[in-house]
Amino acid sequence: MLAKVLTCAIVGLEGAIVEAEVDISPGLPSFTIVGLPDTAVQEARERVRAAIRNSGYTFPMKRIVANLAPADLKKAGPAYDLPIALGILLSSEQLAADVTQTLLLGELSLDGSLRHTNGVLPMVALAREQGFANIIVPEADAREASLIAGVKIMPFSSLAQLGSYFRGELPAPECKPGQVAEYTPPVSAATDLAYIKGQEHAKRALEVAAAGGHNVIMMGPPGSGKTLLARSLPAILPPMTNEEALDVTRIYSVSGLLPPDTPLIRQRPFRAPHYTISNAGLVGGGHFPKPGEISLSHRGVLFLDELPEFGHSLLETLRQPLEDKVITISRAQGSLTFPANFMLVAAMNPCPCGYYGDPLRPCTCPASVVSRYQQRISGPFMDRVDIFIEVPHVDYEKLADDRLGEKSDKVQARVMSARLRQRQRFSGGRLSANAEMTPTEVREFCQVEESAQSLLKAAMKQLYLSARAFHRILKLARTIADLDNGDIIKANHLAEAIQYRPRSSV
Repeated sequence: MLAKVLTCAIVGLEGAIVEAEVDISPGLPSFTIVGLPDTAVQEARERVRAAIRNSGYTFPMKRIVANLAPADLKKAGPAYDLPIALGILLSSEQLAADVTQTLLLGELSLDGSLRHTNGVLPMVALAREQGFANIIVPEADAREASLIAGVKIMPFSSLAQLGSYFRGELPAPECKPGQVAEYTPPVSAATDLAYIKGQEHAKRALEVAAAGGHNVIMMGPPGSGKTLLARSLPAILPPMTNEEALDVTRIYSVSGLLPPDTPLIRQRPFRAPHYTISNAGLVGGGHFPKPGEISLSHRGVLFLDELPEFGHSLLETLRQPLEDKVITISRAQGSLTFPANFMLVAAMNPCPCGYYGDPLRPCTCPASVVSRYQQRISGPFMDRVDIFIEVPHVDYEKLADDRLGEKSDKVQARVMSARLRQRQRFSGGRLSANAEMTPTEVREFCQVEESAQSLLKAAMKQLYLSARAFHRILKLARTIADLDNGDIIKANHLAEAIQYRPRSSV
């Protein structure tokens, strides 16, 4: 007898409907899974066999063939355990049920209990689009699945419980749609700007960056507070909207990084990979392409400490996502696109010893070494950075001062006010921050007063600015004007934006 059960696969960050066909026929006992399965799917044979027996059913000692269609789509992961097991029970007539409008997801333990499955959120979202009436998920994934409204989620804890439901011995379990509430992440003392002594100009630069979503590079000697400043940035960023939170949660769900007690990620990501990371780890990839660090930092912050130590090819691969806000991974089988709308924050020393230009400690590096070290960061990469700031040593008087600076929540209030102006400006469009503007929006929204035109013209000539840098200065000035509640870019806004441009130190 042939049985068909519907399930779902993950392709990139999107779901794809998969039909699990199970046929049981007379012959020598065997169990074969076809349809481009990976090792985890092939191992489902042993998990399914043990789960059926330990759930009180009989595993058929016949020729069993399970086909996962479409056959040209690669299947990865253990999410096909439950559909295959139910297909065997239906095909062997140990259970009888109409599952034509039901989608099943779940990994099986040897005792028949259902385990957490990665990628439940995009799978359930696809099921809603396809019009499925019921979606059966492991009980551990019920809260995550319920974030998608408009579908009936049925959580089960085991294969035995599912069988009891199909036999009419148990009522249909159902969970209500999750409540997605607005959330402001708590600010700890370790990340509050008030506890960072000195560096007022760097704090101002971070405020401007947070208000417009701009990229930042900090240069300074070791111990000057660059890493601490970077880690304080999430505390002044505005809370994510519900749409952004679902977008980030979908990425973490597919990557298997969603905490079991956190069905919805409400705090902006902060990712800080080490400079020894591989290309696939940073941008994504693998045999079955998965999101990399730049996608895991989507809608958040990607912090690269010791920037020149990252490989040249790694930094050059960041040029496309910094510009396009997406990353495309191409393989022989096709291309996948992952979101990568992140704020880049990088920290670097001015030279290998770290003290080039420091007034207190002499540099031991030859000028040629300093030049080569700084040239590890290419001009096109620097051209995509909006804010470049120097972070010097902090004086003893400032470190010993007991007075606290301005708290992060006050800075965040100004940032949120500026972001609100931007959302109103871009209402109905796909943009959410000034840094995302294209030349079309720059021409429309970045109007400069006449007295500031000469300043911009002089900066273009003296700093040899490219067309991209010209537009980035205007976008940065637009953010500074938003913080100042200004409708037009004035000379002081433009002057502050120009001073954040990178300058050669050698």
